[in-house]
Amino acid sequence: MAFDQQRFDKLIQRLEIFASQQPTLYRFHVACLAVLGYAYIFMILAVTVALLLTIGWLMFNARSFSRGTIKAVIFLLAIAIILLRSLWVSFPAPTGLALRRKDAPSLFCLVDDLTTKLKAPRFHHILLTTDFNATVVQRPRLGLFGWHQNYLIVGLPLMLALPPEQFRAILVHELGHLSGNYHRFNAWIYRQRLIWYRIQTVLEQSSNESLWVVFHKFLQWYIPFFHAYSFELARLHEYEVDRYAVEITGVENTAKSLMNRKVKIRFLENYFWSNIYHQVQTEVEPPKTSYTAMQTALTQGVPLREASIYLAQSLTEKTNHTDTHPSLTERLQALGFVPGIQEELSVAAPMLISAAQEYLGNAFEKIRDNFSQAWCEKIATPWRQKYAEVQQSLAILDKLNAKAERQPLSLGEATTRALLTFELEGEEAVIPLLREVIKLDHTHASANYLLGQILLKQQDASGIEHIERAIAKDIDIAIDGYQIIGSFLKRQGQDDRAELYHELAEEHYDLLLRGQKERASLNITDDFKAHSLSETEITHLRQQLSRYPNITTAYLVQKVVQYFPEKPLYVLAVMRKFSFWESNHETDNAQLVDALLKEIELPGAVFCFILNSNLNFEKKFKQIPEAIIYQQKIKK
Repeated sequence: MAFDQQRFDKLIQRLEIFASQQPTLYRFHVACLAVLGYAYIFMILAVTVALLLTIGWLMFNARSFSRGTIKAVIFLLAIAIILLRSLWVSFPAPTGLALRRKDAPSLFCLVDDLTTKLKAPRFHHILLTTDFNATVVQRPRLGLFGWHQNYLIVGLPLMLALPPEQFRAILVHELGHLSGNYHRFNAWIYRQRLIWYRIQTVLEQSSNESLWVVFHKFLQWYIPFFHAYSFELARLHEYEVDRYAVEITGVENTAKSLMNRKVKIRFLENYFWSNIYHQVQTEVEPPKTSYTAMQTALTQGVPLREASIYLAQSLTEKTNHTDTHPSLTERLQALGFVPGIQEELSVAAPMLISAAQEYLGNAFEKIRDNFSQAWCEKIATPWRQKYAEVQQSLAILDKLNAKAERQPLSLGEATTRALLTFELEGEEAVIPLLREVIKLDHTHASANYLLGQILLKQQDASGIEHIERAIAKDIDIAIDGYQIIGSFLKRQGQDDRAELYHELAEEHYDLLLRGQKERASLNITDDFKAHSLSETEITHLRQQLSRYPNITTAYLVQKVVQYFPEKPLYVLAVMRKFSFWESNHETDNAQLVDALLKEIELPGAVFCFILNSNLNFEKKFKQIPEAIIYQQKIKK
């Protein structure tokens, strides 16, 4: 059975208590569960070998090949082939710019030094990527049977954001996951979690049907259960590798690397890249030196106001069960480090030299420029398309702003103005305009929903009321809306309230599935009612139907639905005539239905079918007022 987040959370909560009360027994259970995964793989291998031996024995001992023997061999061979194919899983290599020792000797020396101190395995490849991250990946060359290639993957933005000593602390943390020093069992379990996660990802993307047949059911249960069961141990391991960083780089560097990482990633996402993409309003081509601009921005330091906001947001985040990493506050507490005013100043302070400059050495500028060029080439076409769209939007927004200075805008105009302002100028600029829309229409769904999201992002709980108001008006946003509120409350440490909203999201999802099932089919026992469309809408629909010469009659009614009755389900049933050269009526019927569904626009979902083979429905529809909306004129 697949795990949903609620079951996952409850299992982890029980295991946290179990681990604290009986740590030795808990670790034994985790070890047994880890071995179980490999036991299943080797069981498949053993069965495969046994089948092959059986086939060989049958062929060797058969004096003559009877029909029964041949059938047995073919049957066993088919099973063996399925099992063999299922055991061969190809894991794609991680992507990135492969660094060579001669190009970045300082970085390779740093990695060599740290792997020696941590007794970690050597790395076969060091890759540089565009991610704000550093991680280790073990790629099994023999698929499910291991023989790993070790990759160290480092993001250039991370190296640009941190001074050398803090980057070193980050690397110690990541390499510590492979350490052979202390707590080897915890490190091994941590690696098993990563390996099984990669196996799950590969199996989900694989087109190998044998994998699904042999492994799907077992792994669908095993991987989520193993991840939940080992979660507490993996979180303890995060604290352990933080302590490795303290031993090698010191408490201050470790703590500041954690804070800087949180602040700088927010700075890049919310400030730097926002300013870069804002240039599409005035520049036809994307900037050619984006990573040089990033280097300059990060070296100059984060503006103090933004640094204070980003650090405060990071420190208010709560530990949750979606990530084994503890919250920033808990990690700092475990280090015995209390952030104050000086720490706010330090994360905002300029850097003398970045880790990228220090460890990439002479190759740094070439790498930086290559990354800028690659980004520019990748985004050039969508940038030009966006520029053209933005010019149109700017023209509309200018007209609306000018009109707003002369007279009040209508609800539609105010809404368009707000949405264009959000697109072109960002969240801060749109807040007062969204409030103006809500003044005009207190229940406006999109304005309340957008304002609610912005306020929650700013840690303002009043956003909850706006999202709830939006959900009341537009039930289609209920699942996302409830999840946004639940996630906000969870970050605030209000787990009980968060759970209520997550339950509301799940309840609505269940209703949605029932509603979809109810609307997916028609039965002669269903109830139907008049379509309730205006004469103008029916006239337009008749004109569309008249373009199909093989349609003779059309009925339009509404199906009476139990779930979401405010969203009508229209039933369009057509009677058609067939030409003598049509050989496949079912195919022709399907093509006609597809064409009608693509062309016809009604204020709700449409269920369309051919009446010729469902004449019982015609009798029922004739009893509904105004159900016949079209009849082909007979040519004289």
